Amino acid sequence: MKKVKKLLGNICCGIACIAFLISCNETVSDAEITITDRPVTTTANAHYIGNRAPLKPVHFIKLPVGAVKPEGWLKKYLHLQKDGLTGKLGEISAWLEKKDNAWLMSGGQHGWEEVPYWLKGYGNLAYILNDADMIAETKIWIDAAFDSQQPDGYFGPINDRSGKRELWANMIMVWCLQSYYEHSGDQRVIDLMTKYFKWQLTVPDDQFLEDYWENSRGGDNLYSIYWLYNITGDEFLLELAEKTHRNTANWMEDSWLPNWHNVNIAQCFREPATYYMLTGDSAHLAATYNVHNLIRRTFGQVPGGMFGADENARMGFIDPRQGTETCGFVEQMASDEILLRMTGDPLWAEHCEDIAFNSYPAAVMPDFKALRYITCPNHTISDSENHRPGIDNGGPFLAMNPFSSRCCQHNHAQGWPYFVENLILATPDNGLAAAIYGPCTANVTVGESGTNVQIKEETNYPFEEEIRFTITPDKDVNFPLYLRLPSWCDNPVVKINGATANVKAEAGKYIRIQREWKEGDTVTLELPMTLSMRTWQANKNSASINYGPLTLSLLIDEDYKKVNSAETAIWDSKWQKGADINAWPSYEIYPASAWNYALKVNENNLASNFEVVRKPWPANDFPFDTQNVPIAFKAKGRQIPSWGIDKYGLTGVLPDEDAKKSDVLDDITLIPMGAARLRISAFPVVTE
Repeated sequence: MKKVKKLLGNICCGIACIAFLISCNETVSDAEITITDRPVTTTANAHYIGNRAPLKPVHFIKLPVGAVKPEGWLKKYLHLQKDGLTGKLGEISAWLEKKDNAWLMSGGQHGWEEVPYWLKGYGNLAYILNDADMIAETKIWIDAAFDSQQPDGYFGPINDRSGKRELWANMIMVWCLQSYYEHSGDQRVIDLMTKYFKWQLTVPDDQFLEDYWENSRGGDNLYSIYWLYNITGDEFLLELAEKTHRNTANWMEDSWLPNWHNVNIAQCFREPATYYMLTGDSAHLAATYNVHNLIRRTFGQVPGGMFGADENARMGFIDPRQGTETCGFVEQMASDEILLRMTGDPLWAEHCEDIAFNSYPAAVMPDFKALRYITCPNHTISDSENHRPGIDNGGPFLAMNPFSSRCCQHNHAQGWPYFVENLILATPDNGLAAAIYGPCTANVTVGESGTNVQIKEETNYPFEEEIRFTITPDKDVNFPLYLRLPSWCDNPVVKINGATANVKAEAGKYIRIQREWKEGDTVTLELPMTLSMRTWQANKNSASINYGPLTLSLLIDEDYKKVNSAETAIWDSKWQKGADINAWPSYEIYPASAWNYALKVNENNLASNFEVVRKPWPANDFPFDTQNVPIAFKAKGRQIPSWGIDKYGLTGVLPDEDAKKSDVLDDITLIPMGAARLRISAFPVVTE
């Protein structure tokens, strides 16, 4: 009898397995699965505003702020930001003090640039988290912007420079208003922007965008002009777009830039591509790619996606010990996100991830209560000393200080909120896309009929190879889903409801899945990560080791020294009289272990030199510090005695390739560089 029951059980199990396989095959066979370079733009999305003719259509459309909600480690990061420097900055920054603030009263004396810098991130963070108190605080500043508009259309503080009205701070506040409109639908935004842009059209060319910052950053004005035009269709805005480009610094030269300021480059290089959306002239689009590549060929022969410009890029200062402002990180991420939507090019999604995972996290303390002005790919001392001319600015620019750097102190706020907003995007063919990856949930209207779909993205990426999507539509609906296939992944695998899609996935493109989606449908994207190496020939053939989207850094024991924030702040910092210095300390970070290693590598068999060590996911859901990072790599290296701290108090430039190495081959550990606030991520190499 037992044998009969066992036989019947096996038969039933076999039937169930066959039924499951048939079901999986049906699930895949009823889908049209293709590989594509870009989402198609021959149709217009029926539910979300894209570009209105004659503007060229965008390949991706950003959803209204708040439609994408972070989950997992991203949710943790945004809550750290809310409870840390972003959310509490109004309590310590003198520039955000409401008394005598230029944005709250006519003739106010402070906050011109700093208020909108902070608000563009703070407000979006408020909308994403749906935090009532933060939304109320945001609205105080937004309402003040409305109240400031004058009869001629100008709004905001009056900042005259040699008789010419300076418009840079207004450009930032207009972005704040755009997000507020997405959140609220408040018609006052459209009215204010329409009147303000009509006023801009009356300003003579020789008085328009003449000052340094606004002249460099006119592309931000151009972006907002398009935003309004796509809503109203007012043709005068196209004339203003032409005028804005005409009076913006020329970012279209082959081999030089209007200026070499790191934030300007990261922010302004997108202007020609933005103008391309109006002209359709491929030379404008090519110019943006040219600047991106030019600065990296010259000053960006380093890991982490950025370039050496610790204020300004300077000839001869190209070593990975040169850093970038925190402002530069977040502006580069914003540029990448905008260019991704405009061009559809997966390059920009991948580059945004490079900054977000490898460079930006190390610029702030793990509790998000202090940041440093400059962070470098090779960064082994983070003190409050003056390191000029080793870096291009005089003062304590390396310490983690919550009171310092009036620009980065406020402008950092946009980084993670904007990143979250771009995780799930709408497509012109009434579908949706995930091009930048991270845990989140989004509600999107899709299909010709306009059906609401919830898409849930579950993953610990970039620390995990698998990304799982669950689709929950209000009713069965046919639409396309696009997923980016990273260029670093040779063998991506896509599964629909557990069945592997029968399609050759090509790295650096998108997989497009068109089908009728039902409640509970799942798509799993497996992105096997392998070790790879980049050689930086311009920097003495140093090498960086990547694992998928992560770049690795030497694990250096970090010795944190608490110091007085007021005594170690940058010279132009200001803080409120009631700010509690004890509650907002600064930290200097010193190495408590050796860092001057040449890394042993075998280029023909890279994996033979490294052992992957996976750790449990951190209980606090925060992977970006040395204690909690969930992956590490055992490696070997030889110390280089001549490589140390130089005469400027900085990590010495990379040693010559033939520099004497230790006879002892040491065991060392590498971790993702985003978790390392002290790091060596560009290594000299040895082969034995």
